[in-house]
Amino acid sequence: MPKAESHLALVRRARRINRELAEVYPYAHPELDFRNPFELLVATVLSAQTTDLRVNQTTPALFAAYPTPEDMAAAVPEEMEELIRPTGFFRAKTKSLLGLSAALRDDFGGEVPGRLEDLVKLPGVGRKTANVVLGNAFGVPGITVDTHFGRLVRRWKWTDEEDPVKVEAVIADIFPKSEWTMLSHRVIFHGRRICHSRKPACGACPIAPLCPSYGEGETDPEKARKLLKYEMGGYPGQRLSPPADFPGKPAPALGAA
Repeated sequence: MPKAESHLALVRRARRINRELAEVYPYAHPELDFRNPFELLVATVLSAQTTDLRVNQTTPALFAAYPTPEDMAAAVPEEMEELIRPTGFFRAKTKSLLGLSAALRDDFGGEVPGRLEDLVKLPGVGRKTANVVLGNAFGVPGITVDTHFGRLVRRWKWTDEEDPVKVEAVIADIFPKSEWTMLSHRVIFHGRRICHSRKPACGACPIAPLCPSYGEGETDPEKARKLLKYEMGGYPGQRLSPPADFPGKPAPALGAA
């Protein structure tokens, strides 16, 4: 790949990577279990500094106890803390959940708003969380810049920005709005399954010819295949209740062998 890549060439390469990932992950989806916008909002807040798997293992008991914003806003903090303890930072997360639930109850009639400017006013909700909710609960296109997304777009040289808001702006300029939500899923899927942070499986990567960072990880195909995770490596995914078209195995419930 040439050292100096024009903006047009970058856009073409980035869009080709997106098309290739769409073929590899036609089933890409949010990896948090949810049945409505409120559950997705809560699960996304809980997902900070932990895995989606741990959140999915924790939320069944949480939503059984507090199925609505009104129920959650009235929760005893210490009881909620015990329910979400497995996700880590449970005291801060409890404070956020109590605050956002009270705001939904008092300011939005107990409903999750479908606008970015409203969502980011809720306690514990930033642009990343808001875009997850908008894209997956309301069908409003959004780019989710989590650690995987930011890491991969820098590895692919789409941008060298570190700030998530700036990353979002750069990527939004490369792709049409209609692609934003699914692009986010595909990139995050790829980061979790193949293009890992410390040991990327370069030798098993379907977009290796398009990657300027090829060779940072294991290039031997056999060794690289052993690094694959989740359904790519034949293991369970993160969701206890995955979509019907998911080719992998459901994740185990909390405490299951």
